[in-house]
Amino acid sequence: MRLTLSAALLAVAVDGFGSKRLPSLRQGVRVQDANAVSFDGLDGSNARIGIIRTKWNPKVVDALSDGAKSACLDVGVLEENIFETQVPGAWELPSAARFLALSGRVDAIVCIGTLIKGETMHFEHISEAVASGLMSVQLQTSVPCTFGVLTVLDESQAAARSYAGENHGVSWGKTAVEMAVLRAEALGLAKKGTINLGFSEADTSKKLPGAAPEKKVFF
Repeated sequence: MRLTLSAALLAVAVDGFGSKRLPSLRQGVRVQDANAVSFDGLDGSNARIGIIRTKWNPKVVDALSDGAKSACLDVGVLEENIFETQVPGAWELPSAARFLALSGRVDAIVCIGTLIKGETMHFEHISEAVASGLMSVQLQTSVPCTFGVLTVLDESQAAARSYAGENHGVSWGKTAVEMAVLRAEALGLAKKGTINLGFSEADTSKKLPGAAPEKKVFF
């Protein structure tokens, strides 16, 4: 009897504590907007950005690609320093990103595509493979690759994140520029006047000693 009463009192106490002290998780969780990150002071005038997009889902991908390019231009990236190309689908993005990274023509890459879940496991396999592939590319080549592949459950979710809502391509483009600047500072390639992200020394106007001259390749 005592154990039963004690358990009941404990349950009441816990319930009262939870209702008064702990807010509901459902009420407290808020999804952060795609463009909520601040990019104030970002100077992309010396950055070279690659944008690789897929041919699938052109309405969504076109909007995302346009958003990424517009964002790059807004933070000072020169039009001639934006390289754009396309591949058949998301599966081909890691290979294309690696080719472009190894070409030496860009400082960061935005890989854009859309994967919409269907009735088979195709969605899961492609999503995981592409994410892992792009991570490997940027770690192996030291050229940042922004993951701009929407992985959504239906077309309405894709639309809401591209042409019919908040365009995620904008934040992807600015993220690529910020990573390009960070890379330049980390490798000692940054020029005076660029935003300092913590890597550069007092004088970062000189290129990395012994750096090979840029070669003209396919990209």
